[in-house]
Amino acid sequence: MIKVLNKKYKKKRTKKWYQLDYNEKVWILMLLPGIIFTLVFRYGPMFGIIMAFQDFDPIKGFFGSEWVGLENFQYIFILPGFTRAIKNTIVIAFFKIVLGILVPLILALLINEITRPLFTKFIKTTVFLPFFLSWVILGGMMIQILGLGGLVNTVLEQLHLEPIMFLLDNNWFRPVLISTDVWKGMGYNMIIFLAAITAIDSSQYESAKIDGANRFQQMLYVTIPGMAPIIVLVSTLAIGGLLNAGFEQVLVLYNPIVYETGDIIDTFVYRVGVQKELYSLSTAIDLFKAGINIVLIGGSYYLAYKFSDYRIF
Repeated sequence: MIKVLNKKYKKKRTKKWYQLDYNEKVWILMLLPGIIFTLVFRYGPMFGIIMAFQDFDPIKGFFGSEWVGLENFQYIFILPGFTRAIKNTIVIAFFKIVLGILVPLILALLINEITRPLFTKFIKTTVFLPFFLSWVILGGMMIQILGLGGLVNTVLEQLHLEPIMFLLDNNWFRPVLISTDVWKGMGYNMIIFLAAITAIDSSQYESAKIDGANRFQQMLYVTIPGMAPIIVLVSTLAIGGLLNAGFEQVLVLYNPIVYETGDIIDTFVYRVGVQKELYSLSTAIDLFKAGINIVLIGGSYYLAYKFSDYRIF
């Protein structure tokens, strides 16, 4: 009896195309390009995962290549440079995540204390502008600025100091990657944190003033706790991408001299798959990375719910 009622209820709730009003039809039509794009360019290529379990031959194709099972996954761990790429990826991504949250947070708190609107708008625009530029453009700029004949080394020479090979020295290359990535992306997170600050109830600040709290104490006990859900959200999303250390940035800036500290999983996959044409191995490495990312995302969502009682979905 209950199943029959549920079926009738679903039939009543289900609308056919001709029963939809104009606004509902417009929304559906507007969603279609995004849905088609996702199916074709996101879900469609996932069929290529089969290469990770084959000795893939482009001539034989997916259905003619020899099936090898987990053999590729066993081999990737003895590939020269693979463990180094994992280590570099974790180290670079970790500092990018920490500084990519901490720097915009401090910047948002400082900007919130500025009382001059024009000056605030100028800083926001200046800080946010690099976010819209691609790493192809910014990478060329960094090479011109940090190269041996670049702006920084020219200033060092004028000060009678030894030039520094920022992009050719393993001791300097990793800090350059981290600092330039934080500089490029800090404007985006800063805007998010500023939006979180504006959502805080002003009555809380008034209560803090009545209790005798100064500006620093208001920031410490009102602003930061009020931003906590957004900070947790940004941190959770960032932890899920721990193995994404910035493929475009590293590809533009790195070279064989700095592979020791700059080579990451994505650039390693690029060299194995595209340059050496070892498609099965590169697919296996990428699938291995995707599996770890799924675990990290699930773990970060669980921690966000457990310690902050905050759910993203």
